Amino acid sequence: QVQLVESGGGLVQTGGSLRLSCAASGRAFSNYDMGWFRQAPGKEREWVATIRRSGGITLYTDSVKGRFTISRDNAKNTVYLQMNSLKPEDTGVYYCAGGRPVGVRVPSEYDYWGQGTQVSVSS
Repeated sequence: QVQLVESGGGLVQTGGSLRLSCAASGRAFSNYDMGWFRQAPGKEREWVATIRRSGGITLYTDSVKGRFTISRDNAKNTVYLQMNSLKPEDTGVYYCAGGRPVGVRVPSEYDYWGQGTQVSVSS
């Protein structure tokens, strides 16, 4: 069992940066791929990025490539999402997820979820 707690969200202006963190409890953190999803009001949950359990492979949705960086520290049981050059369309609740997904974009492929942290980007 893994519990996930996100932090680091907030309000930022267009072009600004935020760093999200997701702290995991449990000893099996390094056994799981970790992902970030986001959900804007009235929209479906959208995949943002995934990092494989070893940390050697990272995957991003096209709209954040070159702006966001996902990373993990298995010694600290933490995964991060560094978000630069933020845009108003990046606004939403950001969720951390863990699992062993075959399809990394599919929320149901992940077994564990955090409660989410709000990111708001003003224009």
